Amino acid sequence: MTSDLEFGKAADLFMEGVMDSLSENDPDELDVDLAMGVLTMEFGDGSKCIMNRQAAARQIWLAEGASAWHFAQDPVTRHWMDTKGRGRLETVLGRILERRLGKKIEL
Repeated sequence: MTSDLEFGKAADLFMEGVMDSLSENDPDELDVDLAMGVLTMEFGDGSKCIMNRQAAARQIWLAEGASAWHFAQDPVTRHWMDTKGRGRLETVLGRILERRLGKKIEL
């Protein structure tokens, strides 16, 4: 089990990496903002995808539309994995972005 400090560092590092990966997109298609542990991705139509860290649960939560996922960091691989077995955070978010933007996004 990681400490709260280790969790915070790992979650922030992951979200900063996602933001960096998405910063090259046209802001009219995708506007990205990271503040206080919340990564907001706003699409051209005004809809949003939100990623935030949940320190008490030591998870990263992702929400888009009516769908939500909770990801915990695997202690061996260090990947953020969905707690219901729906895959890695990068994969889930990549599918959302590809569907919304119409192009493959590398995270």
